[in-house]
Amino acid sequence: MAEDGSLPPRASIPSGDNSVWADVSPLLQAACQDLQEGELIHGDNFNLFAAMSALEIMDPKMDSGIACTYYSLDEAIENGVAPIPISADKTTDVRCMIDIMDHLLACEVSLSKGAEKFLSFSKTYSNISIVRLTNATWHKGHSLAQTVYSCLYLLRPERTSSHALLHSYCKVIRATCKAILSVVSQARTHEEEDLFTMAYGLPLSGDGDEKCLSMLNAVEETISRQLRACKVSSSKRRVSEVVSYLVADIEPLQNNPDLEEGYCKALLCRLRFRKHFYHLLMSMKRPQGRGLELARKHIASCISEIDYIRKCSEFLRANAHGISEQNLDNTTASGCQPIGFDASLNCRLSAPTPPRSIKIHSWEKALEYFMKLLQDLDVVCSYSLDPSLEAALLFVVKFQKSRPDLVARAHLQLLLVQDGKLYGRDPMFSMITGAAGLPGVTENYDFQKNEFMVQLGQLVINLLKILCTNAAWQRRKLGKMLQDWHVTYVQLEMTLKGEFEEASKTSNNKQKICFKIYQHILAWVEEQTYWIAFRFLNLGFELELYSVHDYCMVYWYIYVVLIKLTEKKHLRMAMSSDSAKKKTKKKRDSFKDGEIDYQIPAAVMFLQSQIYLAEGLSMMFAALRNECRIVPLQSPFNTEHEIFIQQFELLQKACVPDHISYVSFKESTMHANFSTLAICDYFKEAQRIAKEVKSSFANDPDTMAELRRVEQVAERNSIALNVCQAGALDPKLKISFTFCHHPFYATAIVKRS
Repeated sequence: MAEDGSLPPRASIPSGDNSVWADVSPLLQAACQDLQEGELIHGDNFNLFAAMSALEIMDPKMDSGIACTYYSLDEAIENGVAPIPISADKTTDVRCMIDIMDHLLACEVSLSKGAEKFLSFSKTYSNISIVRLTNATWHKGHSLAQTVYSCLYLLRPERTSSHALLHSYCKVIRATCKAILSVVSQARTHEEEDLFTMAYGLPLSGDGDEKCLSMLNAVEETISRQLRACKVSSSKRRVSEVVSYLVADIEPLQNNPDLEEGYCKALLCRLRFRKHFYHLLMSMKRPQGRGLELARKHIASCISEIDYIRKCSEFLRANAHGISEQNLDNTTASGCQPIGFDASLNCRLSAPTPPRSIKIHSWEKALEYFMKLLQDLDVVCSYSLDPSLEAALLFVVKFQKSRPDLVARAHLQLLLVQDGKLYGRDPMFSMITGAAGLPGVTENYDFQKNEFMVQLGQLVINLLKILCTNAAWQRRKLGKMLQDWHVTYVQLEMTLKGEFEEASKTSNNKQKICFKIYQHILAWVEEQTYWIAFRFLNLGFELELYSVHDYCMVYWYIYVVLIKLTEKKHLRMAMSSDSAKKKTKKKRDSFKDGEIDYQIPAAVMFLQSQIYLAEGLSMMFAALRNECRIVPLQSPFNTEHEIFIQQFELLQKACVPDHISYVSFKESTMHANFSTLAICDYFKEAQRIAKEVKSSFANDPDTMAELRRVEQVAERNSIALNVCQAGALDPKLKISFTFCHHPFYATAIVKRS
């Protein structure tokens, strides 16, 4: 140390033959200033997966420095952690049993203290990406060993046989866990959120678990009779009625007559919720959607029982010992700590169990979670199973807007794709030809067995499955599968050329029909490729992957993709229309052959309104940049060209669209300014088309709502554009953007500072 107390300068490390040392302090300082809380750096030689393999002190999934209260299940049982009966006092036994039920419910949606990591890229830099960390539940990824199976009663099923209520409830819990794991495993969506599908020795199946409902029904019937008996006694009805119940020898649930009715009701609604929830899972497993109507009835019953569970909470809190007020973190309705749980025990019994304890969701949060899950499952069950591929794709996209849970999405995927068919009944070839505008095509043609047609069918199946995943995983997979769609298009195009040569050499009618089918399918494949690209770009807004400085290029790319999508959709619809006209044309109408209907379809005009909106936003951001209204990005991580490559690399690799590059983007936007924007007001055009096309979608509430949103954004941006032009030289005029009217089309807000 120097005399003034300062540290001496650190000696530089000499470079070796195979290494060169450089000072990264400026880079780290810039990263510290730019990174938000909960973000990580992702580089070529340092990424999230490598970081997850490292030891992170105090992280519940990584740090093994842990001290357990008990080192074995036998030791915990000997020390009275999970007694049977729970209490010698029957009233206390019932109260504790309800606490166990509530805590198990909360355990199903337990929240990890340490953030569960899945890739949700929030920002992207040169070779560095920033990754957001997100919490996870058991249904979204935490270990059963630390959540549901932290209940010691579940670990030794045979111990509970003498306690009918506890025994039946534990059986239905195990059966429910097994059913959910089965659904998620079949859908193969567990990888997206690291759901633990391995049992690791946990007793997921106990003897007689398949009869869980019969045991639960027997216990429910007993408690129902006890409830009826206490109601008769409390209402002081005729002596004959009382005597008849006494003769039946119905033993009360617990010792305090004043609490009998309240505890009976609290138990019954919990038992009935479990029964209907298990019935719901079983009904949704039935093939080809045959159990959906029954499943909806069980969903309604589950929601009704949750209402009763909430109503009983006041009674349970009032009769809890030592609890004066409700705590928002309570995992039980009564506010008492449950008996029979040890979250740290399984880390000693099972090696894959994360070492540290976790935070459990509150009881109220657990009920909210199940209400949301039931509502999502109800949407799935209410789907009409429309035998149209386009309808199925649009339904999934609409369903994803509510951000459903993994369990609901897994059920939807299994409903859509069964045995390689749509809904398990409609062959993919029929669905593709129907979507391509050839609904009358039979399956008697050999070309459906063509290698590329089989490959296309598998691509459609994969697309449906990917659309059922979470937004981050979905976007990543959609970007990668674009190359597969492009390759399939090229292969089909080559096959079409071969069919054309064959058709031109022969007068075989069957050969000509095959050529026509290839034409239609080829047009549909190209349209679908651009639809996937459009979905890919829109998901970037949902995941907050774009900064304000990226909006100009993002909206420009959306604009060029929409142009191609509109062009291909119009072509496919025109081909389908021509085929229909040729089939229905009568001889007496032959003189009308020269008349052509040039009316643009409403679906195409709907896309045109979005083209104008995207182009207008792109030019507005370009004008703000060119006139220095937006401070240019100054970052050591990348240039604008590098950002363009990073944002659209997957699209560029798939040539979607062809001949699009950073150079073409710069050429299109470099001369944009507010004076030229005023002459060609893209927003007014978008607003005009949206108004005109509304009448065509009077029976389509979803498209009508989208048109209203487009119209709102266009109207407000047109006003903002006029204000910006009028105050072009006013330095106090500030412009900002919000997504208050549309999820991915920004609305400009102009204010004076």
